[in-house]
Amino acid sequence: MIDGADGRMETQSFAADLTERKRRRIRLARLEADIAYFQARLEMIGEPTSANQRTQRKAFELLLKTVSTKVAKVQRERPV
Repeated sequence: MIDGADGRMETQSFAADLTERKRRRIRLARLEADIAYFQARLEMIGEPTSANQRTQRKAFELLLKTVSTKVAKVQRERPV
């Protein structure tokens, strides 16, 4: 039988675990939304015809790569 103190500790631990999983899901969703945005911007730029477009394309490619790396990291951190 679980006494009061142990029961409260288990409940707090369970609640903390749920909160952490929720934060992780939200973070992953935000990162995936960022990826979709960067991909859309790259599609809109298309084949760059000016120095400004080349710079924008380079910046969005770098952002896409960086955020994709973060998504992979968050997915690896997911509890089984």
